[in-house]
Parts: sequence; C-alpha cells; structure tokens
Amino acid sequence: MGPIDWNFVFMQILAFVLCITVHEFAHAITAYRLGDPTPKRQGRVTLNPLDHLDPLGTLMLILMAVTGARGIGWGKAVQVNPANFDHPRRDLMLVAAAGPVSNLLFALLIAGAMRFLSLPMTPSLADFLVLMVYMNIGLMFFNLIPIAPLDGSKILAGLLPADTAYRYELAMFRFGPILLLALVFIVPGVLSVLVGMPTFMVVSRLLGTF
Repeated sequence: MGPIDWNFVFMQILAFVLCITVHEFAHAITAYRLGDPTPKRQGRVTLNPLDHLDPLGTLMLILMAVTGARGIGWGKAVQVNPANFDHPRRDLMLVAAAGPVSNLLFALLIAGAMRFLSLPMTPSLADFLVLMVYMNIGLMFFNLIPIAPLDGSKILAGLLPADTAYRYELAMFRFGPILLLALVFIVPGVLSVLVGMPTFMVVSRLLGTF
C-alpha cells in the first residue's frame, strides 16, 4: 500500500457523515410527519451528525478510507413504530424511500450549484463537492437494493401483495444480512453492476463536463 492521502481520507469521512446525516434525518422526519413520534422522542429529527452516526459503522468507514479495504459503513437506524401510522404498509414504504430520495435531492442541489452558479472554489473544495455527489448517488443506489436491512427491501415489501410481502420479509429477516455481506465481500462484481455503473452514469449526467 502506498502513502496515505490524508486529505482524501478526511474528505471521504466528512462526505459520508454529511450524506448519512441527511439520509437518516429524512427517515426520521418522514416518520414523524406521518404520525410516529418515536424518532422525535429519540432525538432523531435533527441534522446533528452525532445523533445519526453508528459507532461501529463509522469505525468501519474510517478503516476503509485509511486502508482502501472493501467493506460497508452505516449510520444508526431510525426506529419507527408502524402502529402509529394510519396506513402502516404504505407509510413504512414512504419512510424507507425518504432516505434514498434525500440523497438524490442532496446530489442534485450540489451538482446544480456547481454547474449553474459561478461559485469561487479551490481545487480541494471542487474535489470534495464532486465526491459528495458521487457518494450521495452511490448511497441511493446501494440502499435501493432489495436486500434487508437496506431500504430497498422495505420499499419492495410495500409494493408486493400482503401475503407475498410477508413471505419476502420473513426470508429477508433470515437471510438478508448474509446475502448483503456476500454481495459486498464475495461477489463485488455484482455490486459494481448494481451500484458502481449506474452511479457513474448518473453523476456524469449531473456534473456534465465540470
């Protein structure tokens, strides 16, 4: 392994913290607006990063950034109580979808500012903003994979007929985490097709020739 680029390591960690904060806040505020006070009581309806970071998930990200190893970083999951929703299946799906949608909107905001506003910026700031766009879009596609505990599994469960959704969620409860670990560590080529390629295509369109 060559010398560590500490500037890039710092940018990766900061970008992850910001993207995860927006992602988890979106889950929390959506659940709260749909009638569940649980996220509010637990202090999750906030943009304070400290309230959304999972210690182990953040440590994993730091290790990946420093060593270049393959792995997963994650934030603290927002807890919800479906009994507080008027339409539990639909509202759970909306809460799950709020996370990826927030990352898409965040990326659009940054890319739009970079392309259409004449903002003075240093090369390091430009690199960081490009990284932010990549990370937001990458997190969106990754979380849309329909494997538990990712948001995509909850979105798909909300779209399936009730009986099929029950069987699907039961299978995901049993095998989802194993499948996800296998996807990341054993067959990363599939992850590249599901996340890497579409991320590159979308970011290329968003940033143009910036």
